[in-house]
Amino acid sequence: MLSPSPNSTKKAFSRIALVGKFQADGIEEHLEDLTKLVSGLGCEVFIEGATAAHLGLNTYPTKTAEDFAGAIDLVVVLGGDGTMLGIGRQLAGSNVPLVGINMGRLGYMTDIPIQSVQSILPKMIAGEYEADNRTLLDAIVLRDGKKINHALALNDVVVNRSGISGMVELAVHVNGSFMYNQRSDGLIVSTPTGSTAYALSAGGPILHPRVAGILLVPIAPHSLSNRPIVLPEDSVTVIEVVDGREVIVNFDMQSQTNLQSGDKVEVRQSTKTITLLHPRDHSDYKTLREKLHWNEYPSTF
Repeated sequence: MLSPSPNSTKKAFSRIALVGKFQADGIEEHLEDLTKLVSGLGCEVFIEGATAAHLGLNTYPTKTAEDFAGAIDLVVVLGGDGTMLGIGRQLAGSNVPLVGINMGRLGYMTDIPIQSVQSILPKMIAGEYEADNRTLLDAIVLRDGKKINHALALNDVVVNRSGISGMVELAVHVNGSFMYNQRSDGLIVSTPTGSTAYALSAGGPILHPRVAGILLVPIAPHSLSNRPIVLPEDSVTVIEVVDGREVIVNFDMQSQTNLQSGDKVEVRQSTKTITLLHPRDHSDYKTLREKLHWNEYPSTF
């Protein structure tokens, strides 16, 4: 791949960290191409510490995600939406923006195809981009009134049963008001970002990323009258396990806590956010159309 002439492009970002999906085929080669591209633009390049350790990379300096704030201007994520979720939670509230490059199928957050990096990324580093602010959920797990876990989620917090147990019964309160007792396979509490993930497959609506709200979606409820609902962004939802075996709570489906009857999961919108950067011609509707295979007709506009 050809790289631009050194220092030939003006820069909105000078210190750039690269994060890669460890298991992806060809990740080392793609990261090497990226480092050459970015350094060729006159930027200082770092490899995220966990990425470097897993892949045995030692050509470029490293920094841990915990050290990005104040030391890194932009993070380039190479992988898929799962990789973006992981690093996004770590960088929440740091004011360090992220760019997502997908290595396979188009992602909702990693929306730059690997084949287009050479033409798109230099323009974004030069300042040609659209910024997209995303909210997160803040979840506390309580047992006998004591906190046993505290986690962030960029997509969703999911209370559900294991694959082999029966239904779980949950009592749900919102802002101190009782909403319902629900017998189901579980309940999804989702951000607008997560509305295109598990919540969508469970029958929830798609929320535009700029919609201010929190989505509750039952998973296979026993009563068909239990429907998805969008709550105000300042809502505090408390989910209590009334009955059920092998109940767990997942955070972005990347970490989990085992629950017992009487445990409560308290979920609210986090005060922390992340910023995703997209190319200037980015369209959320185009992404949805391509991901969900919506019908296309010639434009009359």
